[in-house]
Amino acid sequence: MPQGKVKRLVADRGFGFVEGSHGKDLFFHHSEVKGMSFDDLHEGQMVDYQVGEGQKGPCATSVKAVGTHSQVVA
Repeated sequence: MPQGKVKRLVADRGFGFVEGSHGKDLFFHHSEVKGMSFDDLHEGQMVDYQVGEGQKGPCATSVKAVGTHSQVVA
């Protein structure tokens, strides 16, 4: 399962972007956050994810936080 960090969250619209290890940012929808609430995610937080296909190309699916909130990377 690839790992990356939450690069940007747009909380009022319910989506964000994961900066993946492959160098490209992947869109994710709040409905793809697993094991926690979308509101509990923070920019810089490390996440595991799967790569899926969205309406506009590759996107992150099954987004799950790695470890605890103390692992936020600035």
